[in-house]
Amino acid sequence: MATVVAFHAHPDDETLLTGGTLAKLAAAGHRTVIVVATDGHMADLDGRKAVRLGELEDSAAALGVARVAHLGYADSGHGAVLYADPPDRVRFARADPEEAAERLAAILREENPGVLLSYDRNGGYGHRDHVRVHEVGKRAAELAGVSRVLDATLPRESYTRLVRLLERLRIPLRYDPATLATLYSPRSEITHRIDVGPFAAQRKTALSAHRSIIEGSSRFATIANALLHLPTPILARALHWEWFAEEGAAPPSNTPLDDILQPAPR
Repeated sequence: MATVVAFHAHPDDETLLTGGTLAKLAAAGHRTVIVVATDGHMADLDGRKAVRLGELEDSAAALGVARVAHLGYADSGHGAVLYADPPDRVRFARADPEEAAERLAAILREENPGVLLSYDRNGGYGHRDHVRVHEVGKRAAELAGVSRVLDATLPRESYTRLVRLLERLRIPLRYDPATLATLYSPRSEITHRIDVGPFAAQRKTALSAHRSIIEGSSRFATIANALLHLPTPILARALHWEWFAEEGAAPPSNTPLDDILQPAPR
């Protein structure tokens, strides 16, 4: 039995980026752990911090995850303005990277994982917290002696096609078309492509657990509601794969690997 730790920026990221992989690992008897850097709220009003972390627990349970941990930081938001810190915690983008890495490393030492799942160097779509996850995850793996780090990502080409599809479905999106060429990772860097189609129902349940966000008006709410309204067989086709780029490894010459526990060639 292996242990895999998935490090994410906010509650809900775990479902869209690695939910199928975590469910697949858990179904095979492996121990899976989710660590989130932030509570996912710009301010802790009316106890919403606790609500979002509680929703994360429900999402993790649907995926078969054994443990959930929060590093204690606040959401930094995505946009030009980085707001002041809440009274009781620092925004992740302002956190001392070494201190944050040590917090994560302490959990890694407890769990002794064979693999750490993190984010690509672009932070996916460029969110400042996602970029910081990449930086902190890489450093924490060094501190804790975790030899394999896989960056959760999307093939840039596939992401562009998804955006075009959502446009055709008349789902409103706010994005700069010029940035599509700089997001996520080119297909040539992908080392692992995981078939997660059979776990669509679990991902759907996990996604629906994030009720406080789904009921809002954010871009995530728009995408999440569109996905949740798809019949499960269609969702399984739409979200058939999850992709990773292994740090320090070369992509296989043919098809990407379908098992994150199998190292890519170095």
